[in-house]
Parts: sequence; C-alpha cells; structure tokens
Amino acid sequence: MKPTIYAHRGASSYAPENTMAAFQLADQMQAEGIETDVQLTKDQIPVLIHDEHVKRTTNSIGYIKDFTYRELCQLDAGNWFSPKFTGTPIPTLEEFLTWIKPKPLYLNIELKNNKVEYNHMEAIVYEYLSTHQLMNRTTISTFNANSVVRLAAYKETAEIAFLTSRRYRHPVHVAKELGANALHLKYKRVTPKIVAAANKHKMKLRLYTINRPAHLIRSIQYGVDGIFTDVPDQALYYRNLLYNR
Repeated sequence: MKPTIYAHRGASSYAPENTMAAFQLADQMQAEGIETDVQLTKDQIPVLIHDEHVKRTTNSIGYIKDFTYRELCQLDAGNWFSPKFTGTPIPTLEEFLTWIKPKPLYLNIELKNNKVEYNHMEAIVYEYLSTHQLMNRTTISTFNANSVVRLAAYKETAEIAFLTSRRYRHPVHVAKELGANALHLKYKRVTPKIVAAANKHKMKLRLYTINRPAHLIRSIQYGVDGIFTDVPDQALYYRNLLYNR
C-alpha cells in the first residue's frame, strides 16, 4: 500500500507550524494532505494552533480560550521560528478551508480538546466543513475518546480518527468500539499485527510524526494508509524511491 503523505502542521520544518506560510510550502512540495490543529477562542472562533497556550509559538502569553479572535490577531506567530516570518498571524479555520478548497489536498483536522474541553467544538468544526463541502476528503482526529463518540453520532460526517500514543494491546478494536473508522498511531507503536488488524477491519491506519530517513523508510514499508511528517519533501522522496524501483 502506498501511503498518503500529510504535511504535519504544514511543512513545519521549514516554516512556522500551523501558518499559511507552512501550508503553502507544503502544497509547493506536493504534499498530498495537510494536518492542522484547531483550538477555540473565547468568542468560539476556530483557529489553527497546536498548543493550548500561545507562549511557545507567539510573542505573548496566555491560553487560547482566554483570547478573543480580535486579540489573537495582534499576535506574531512567525518570529519565533525565523525573523523572515515576522508578522505572520495565527490563521482561522475559515481562512484555511477557503484556501484549500480548490486544491487537490486531503485534510486532517485535529481537535485539540484533550486538555481543554471546548464546548461544542465538534459541532462548530463540523459546520465549517459542511459549509465548505469538504467532508468527503477530511479526517477529523482527536485524542479525546469522548469526542470520538460525539463525532460518531453525526449521521453524515467526515472520517473520524482516534489518535493515540498509548500502548494498547488491540488499538484497532479500541478505535472501532469508540465509533472511529481510522486510527492514527504514534509510529513507535505500530507492529505488523496492528497493520493486519487494520486491514482486516477496513480501518485506515496512519502514523505520526515521522521525520528521520530510517523511520520514514520503515514506516512506508509497513504499508500503512498515511504518514504525518514535518518534512513532506523527504517523505515523498523516500516513498517514491521505494515504490518506483
């Protein structure tokens, strides 16, 4: 199986993560999908940032949930990475979906609700995806088992992935029982038995986050459905090398 290459938070080894600059670069590198993270502002605007706190990737401090969207717009989300990205803003989900809609890219939207229980996050993200008509090429993933159950209750939904780094004996069964139809697993946890179980139950299996050449090659050889990487150009190089020889 030829895995789909997802740019993890965009091409995040080359541009500030979860910014339009990182997404645009991933597209230029011919990544086949983009993974990004959603948090909710105080006024319930979905924005793309990994951490619940802004300290690591902006010039400010505080929790996303305590900022209004207007206040977040004042922050610099690029200078921490490199001075050439000074002034880069935190993008909204709306901005990202508008940009990606005409492009032939898969989406993975990770709900960052495992530490902060954002009210109605599933419904809000679902509505944006439905409005932009992107359900058919989107996976919604989360570490939050209760969130997976809530997502599975929708009659029409995007693909739902249970995201985990835990060492479950039967992770495919755990994901299936929650109502997920995909499993996103830390690459160190994968085994041939898990790959076989995923195939048997027709469950998509994707691995994260893989950047080193040896790990990329090993993960590609497992025959999983997808790989999340900060270096999509390198992942594509090794995958094409393995599949075209």
